[in-house]
Amino acid sequence: MKSLVAQLVADALASLPDLAAAAADIDVDGSIERTRDPAHGDFATNVAMRLAKPARARPRDIAETLIGALRDDPSIARVEIAGPGFINFHLGAAAFHGEVAAILDQGADYGRQPAREKPTVLLEFVSANPTGPLHVGHGRHAAYGASVGNLLEAAGYPVTREYYVNDAGRQMDILGASVWLRHLELRGIDVPFPRGGYRGGYIRDIAASIDASNLPEPTVEAVLAGLPEDGPKDAKDATAEERAANRALREAYVEAIIARAKAILGDDGFDRVRQQALESILDDIKDDLAEFGVVYDNWYSEQSLTKTGRIDAALAVLRERGVLYEKDGATWFPATRYGDEKDRVVVRDNGVKTYFASDIAYHFDKRERGFDWLVDILGADHHGYVARVRAGLEAMGYAGSDLDVELVQFVALYRGGEKMQMSTRSGEFDTLRQLRAEVGNDAARFFYVSRSNDQHLDFDLDVAKSQSNDNPVYYIQYAHARIASVFRQLGEKALSHDEANGTARLDLLDEPQVRPLMTALSRYPEIIELAAANRAPQHLVHYLRDLANDFHSWYNACVFLVDDADLRDARLALCRATQVVIANGLGIIGVTAPESM
Repeated sequence: MKSLVAQLVADALASLPDLAAAAADIDVDGSIERTRDPAHGDFATNVAMRLAKPARARPRDIAETLIGALRDDPSIARVEIAGPGFINFHLGAAAFHGEVAAILDQGADYGRQPAREKPTVLLEFVSANPTGPLHVGHGRHAAYGASVGNLLEAAGYPVTREYYVNDAGRQMDILGASVWLRHLELRGIDVPFPRGGYRGGYIRDIAASIDASNLPEPTVEAVLAGLPEDGPKDAKDATAEERAANRALREAYVEAIIARAKAILGDDGFDRVRQQALESILDDIKDDLAEFGVVYDNWYSEQSLTKTGRIDAALAVLRERGVLYEKDGATWFPATRYGDEKDRVVVRDNGVKTYFASDIAYHFDKRERGFDWLVDILGADHHGYVARVRAGLEAMGYAGSDLDVELVQFVALYRGGEKMQMSTRSGEFDTLRQLRAEVGNDAARFFYVSRSNDQHLDFDLDVAKSQSNDNPVYYIQYAHARIASVFRQLGEKALSHDEANGTARLDLLDEPQVRPLMTALSRYPEIIELAAANRAPQHLVHYLRDLANDFHSWYNACVFLVDDADLRDARLALCRATQVVIANGLGIIGVTAPESM
């Protein structure tokens, strides 16, 4: 409907040469908005006021000229000028009846834009370190990222979904050492476990499953000989300095354990343990996400950046462009030249490439693979990441604006009104798998995207599990199931339904709840466009709640299966259109549309 009004205004402007020239830089479509008060019509435009300066005329005079140039359209009941020069459009019943017919005709495609070839989108999300199961925070990333991908596709963009597997570096070494120590423990070689290792029960499970053939079995003394002491656990009243000192001791001990593991196992043996641990955890992550309805096109290994020479290639491009410089034996990237707060090391003085070098290479590779628009979904602690990666893109000749980063805030679980405690350090944390088992995929997917990603999310488990109107996902799904029940009753009562006749007789629907429901249905394509443009699935969540409310109000006000065939057909046509839109919207956020509840 918005596009109809925009086209009428655009055609009127095109028929008026003087105004058309003045409106050359004005986005007509962007000037059309839904009115907040139905008394002011359905849509309004401020284009007359925006034309006042370039056209050198009074806004109301421009508005009168534009209204006079509007072509007749049966969808428009009347047009009027309001205030300083707003043009208000009142839609006739034919417009809403036509929209219901369009919904029924297009079905699952309703609200979707035609596919476009450009820009191609690479959407990277979750990308959690494969050092343990996904926790509830990762679940929010997954639900949000999957919904954003679906929204962008609905808006016509070609989207590729990618998971960046952080399978290189120190965290992988800590994982390998942790599994090795648990393996020794299973063999009766009980080495004190480092406080800085991965301590969850899943590490024991992995240790029990790895292929340990030909691995040496050292004595406890051989493992511990010459190692520094592990850092103590922080006291509750420890100062910041004491905590930092303890952390340094713990880190030093973990590093010593890693070095000892490599010395005993050899590089190949240690790599075999580490890779088996990685594959076990990655398989679990893939299964967890797939069960959650989150599927990727690519799983991109950080290790591959080194194995394929992509980091060296990216650094070579920067050297060729004269960007890098040497200082204190290290190689630096001048990030401040591109707006970052400080310059960044890409190769340390010992020749080891930094994580930032990998980040540059990875995003360079994204553009080299032909993706135009890079959308990264990252944790809130990555706020400083954006400027430096954009700087890397600009330094290699790409636009920094090619990259958009959406930051996802933290999740807090509540049960019985009390906040639940989670600890990743101890390994005793609530996993995504546990959450899904408790509340179900639908509630998890819905609640995760019910608030803006840049806001903290309080996830109330009791509400998510309740089967009442207090639970918004239940309330929306119940609207869909109610409609399905109506059609089942239609068959049980041996009544007929003619959908074509129903769309032709929508004029019979005169209940006061009908116009708000039809208006809500007609907003769906605009909501999809808005939510996709802002990567904001919460707009769709709120819309679906309002739509369900409009339907329930109508359902409670009248009987659908009446004897009058024309009236019955009309009511069932509107029912079916509502069902289609609810199913389409729920599908985008990864929630099922049940036939019964």
